[in-house]
Amino acid sequence: MVRTLILGATGNTGYRLAEQMLKKQDETVRVIVRSKESFHDKVPAPSYNPSRLEVIEASILEMTDDEFASAIQGCDAVVSCLGHNITMKGVFGQPRRLVTDAVSRVCGTISKTKQESSQPVKLILMSSNGVAHPEGTDDVRSRTERMILSCIRTCVPPHGDNEAAAAYLWNDIGTDSPSIEWVAVRPDDLVEGDTSAYETFQKPKGGLFGDNETSRSNVAHFMSELICDKSTWEAWKFKMPYIYNTE
Repeated sequence: MVRTLILGATGNTGYRLAEQMLKKQDETVRVIVRSKESFHDKVPAPSYNPSRLEVIEASILEMTDDEFASAIQGCDAVVSCLGHNITMKGVFGQPRRLVTDAVSRVCGTISKTKQESSQPVKLILMSSNGVAHPEGTDDVRSRTERMILSCIRTCVPPHGDNEAAAAYLWNDIGTDSPSIEWVAVRPDDLVEGDTSAYETFQKPKGGLFGDNETSRSNVAHFMSELICDKSTWEAWKFKMPYIYNTE
């Protein structure tokens, strides 16, 4: 049985991932949310076996080290669907490094507590198509798009946070950690919608805005496949797959 910890499970992608994992027969889910009520409003109890879900009400960056270690203990996978609320406070207020600090804390906790004889923990980060691969392997964007991204990086703190989180995984965790394997998923323009056909690529296709769309349900489905399907994980571990709808 696989146990998955989801951070950001009240978000529009996070709760869909929780739903999809709970629909599976042999998976258990643990979530850390700031409001149990908000989570249960989105994922009502009759839709799953309550014994397969644990809800921890807390603010991730305010948990003690022991509390956070306890939340991660026994988990085979940790998924960050964290993001900044699209409000003035969410975009420009604190914490400005929510995603990076949370990912760093997850990795630090796993490294300290993971037993050497056990399998590495899978860490999945929800990123975005605007985040370039830190190794520089993506296609070079047009001059206009590079200028736009530079402005966004300067003026919109959440974008810089997403870039820093991906850079942390690539530069600080790397590909030879004995306790952590990771994937950073990069969807295109996020939209609502049911699970449908989609494709994954090594790097973004098309322009920065408007060329492709990715439903949040498809992002959640791909993440669930990364968690549960060994071949999918082996194909994408230590990579930053780009995903978009094909219908």
